[in-house]
Amino acid sequence: MSAANTVSMTNNISRYCGGDDNAGRGCGECDTMETEKLITGKYAHDLWQRMIKGIAVYNLIEPGDNIAVCVSGGKDSMLLAKMMQMAASHQVYDIRILPIMLDAGFDKAHRDSVITNCKKLGIELNIISAPIFDDVKEAVKDGGSLCFFCSRMRRGYLYRKAAELGCNKIALGHHRDDVIETTLMSMLYGAQISTMLPKLKSDNVEGMQLIRPMYLIHEKNIISWTNDMGLDFTKCSCSLTSIGKEEDTTRLRVKKLIAQLSIENPHVKDNIFGSMQKYIEENM
Repeated sequence: MSAANTVSMTNNISRYCGGDDNAGRGCGECDTMETEKLITGKYAHDLWQRMIKGIAVYNLIEPGDNIAVCVSGGKDSMLLAKMMQMAASHQVYDIRILPIMLDAGFDKAHRDSVITNCKKLGIELNIISAPIFDDVKEAVKDGGSLCFFCSRMRRGYLYRKAAELGCNKIALGHHRDDVIETTLMSMLYGAQISTMLPKLKSDNVEGMQLIRPMYLIHEKNIISWTNDMGLDFTKCSCSLTSIGKEEDTTRLRVKKLIAQLSIENPHVKDNIFGSMQKYIEENM
């Protein structure tokens, strides 16, 4: 990784390098070292080891993998990018990682926030410009879910771009709570038994797989790490949120429902997650 805070342009990709170019060990390097100590120290059991376990249990990584790690700017994807970077740089796995952010039309404040956090964490971020928001607005002008269409279009673009960059896998920062909430959302609002899978193959890009290395990590521990780091992560940078927030609203309702049920029965989350293991095994 380059130590300079530089920006280079290749087609529609901007590369932002974390670190510090001052003589000796700059503050950027200090931040990076402290971040890694925190992850493999205080949070070794709750974050680092759970990621390693999830990768092993679901066979997410193989030697020689080239993995595009998607960074949205939120706490989850930023932590994933950092831990995957650590796994590659410390040769835990024989892999190459490429942290990328798909700029679908984000505002400047969000973009700057992501770049700042990446520099603090020592993550070399590649920003791919793709004005998808305009296409989404056109696609749903006669009705339809903004979040659904936007997610589909972003996913398809990421698959194609990752393949162009020589990657065979895409890593997303979904965690255990996302899996649990999605399970209930599918049942309550979709009338189907379904959930997020830890690994799935692309139907459109040959040889491409999507993986979720943080599948076994609890969100509360990610939040705790975020607070200890003193980092300010953006939640939603979508310029379309003034038009539609249906998915976020539904997920929030389900999250609150699970929290209420957990007061009466603290095993609710474990039970929902455990109930889907057979489904996961059969559909991976």
